[in-house]
Amino acid sequence: MRPVVVIGAGPQGLAAAAHLLERGLEPLVLETGTGPAASVAQWGHVRLFSAWPELIDASAKRLLEPTGWTEPAQAADGTVYPTGAEWIERYLAPLADALGERVRCGATVTGVGRKGRDLSVDAGRANEPFIVNVALADGTEERVEARAVIDASGTWTSPNPAGAEGLPALGEVAARETGIVASRIPTAEEAAGLDGRHIVVVGNGHSAAGAITTLADVVKKDPSTKVTWVLRRGTVGNTFGGGAADELPERGALGKRAGQAVRLGDVEMVTAFRTERIALVGDQAVVTAEDGRELPAADQVYVLTGARPNLDFLSEIRLDLDLRLQAPAKVAAEVDPNEHSCGSVRATGAADLVHPEPDFFIVGAKSYGRAPTFLALTGYEQVRSVVALLAGDKAAAERIELVLPDTGVCGGAGEFDAPAGSQVSGGCCAPAPQATEKADAQDDACCSPASVAPQPISLEPTAPR
Repeated sequence: MRPVVVIGAGPQGLAAAAHLLERGLEPLVLETGTGPAASVAQWGHVRLFSAWPELIDASAKRLLEPTGWTEPAQAADGTVYPTGAEWIERYLAPLADALGERVRCGATVTGVGRKGRDLSVDAGRANEPFIVNVALADGTEERVEARAVIDASGTWTSPNPAGAEGLPALGEVAARETGIVASRIPTAEEAAGLDGRHIVVVGNGHSAAGAITTLADVVKKDPSTKVTWVLRRGTVGNTFGGGAADELPERGALGKRAGQAVRLGDVEMVTAFRTERIALVGDQAVVTAEDGRELPAADQVYVLTGARPNLDFLSEIRLDLDLRLQAPAKVAAEVDPNEHSCGSVRATGAADLVHPEPDFFIVGAKSYGRAPTFLALTGYEQVRSVVALLAGDKAAAERIELVLPDTGVCGGAGEFDAPAGSQVSGGCCAPAPQATEKADAQDDACCSPASVAPQPISLEPTAPR
């Protein structure tokens, strides 16, 4: 029996494998890292928005319980919100162990196609198995035949650059090689080592807000430390989130803390700054905008502008992707920040994830393409629905068993072409903290149990664009 190949041993990939086993289908999980959830491990110091019950997939839980595993009730510090490292240690690593040899680490998928057919061939295409090319850690290669493919590889390894056009700014690649420019959230220890220096954070999302709150603590201890927060948009918009109106309390609290750091003057916010160049000057970097504005030389630049899907290894698969977000077209209609100003998003299932290539699905954070605010529960619902469809249970596949929590934001991302320093509120039920350009002295889950609201949906294949 040919396996269903799952690309990526992160939270959604491992959950997909558990659902496949429960449905009598054989999974093969291919993970490029040396261990499960390798991307999560890279931000293991970051605390999630979710409580433990919302971080654990139901099918995975059923697989784990006979092994003697005990569902975690709280994090190491006594809260219900674990860090990424705790998520791995207490759930994801045990789940990978329970799946055993069905999870292969050090196995990088380099290409997916149909046996004997390139992208242009129609004849008999749907009747042929998938071919998955795999590069192994020892330098050898393999070719795996699969009855279906679920791509849960995420977007963490493809961070967006600082350049305003989606391209690296001039000099950015060289600056990254020195380590002065990086796309990561600093640990408390790393941030403490930057005391008395100038740090620039570029980005508008939760990762940027998380970095800002960590660095603001350093400023409080050493006021000679300077932190500059750079936004591309001309208005603050939803940068500080929905606050108390956010149905994920920890997500709302993160935005409030970041906003407070700006209001108190611990962080200087600069708006309408679209990076054109990052020039190395000795051991520092000078960041310059397209309009000629230049920031003071920085000792460290954190570029936290989101991520994008890696589609290179899918060049022989027929995909129906939105042109702007690079997400499945029906998913993009739900999450496109160009279209939606409010924070309520419908959960998505198999009907939203089908492509012109039968039995191929993109799930997890990668299913959102370049859009932000993906929640772990979203991915668990996706894999439940997709695996039900692969198992022939159309009724289960059609149900949507999750209502996603609202962000509490109705202001949108902010006006793109507004002049620097323009301000708008980002809150829905309460105004977001306001900031001027020079101030006057946050892929992820849900904090409350999801409500169940079955909704019939169509599973007709999506027509190619």
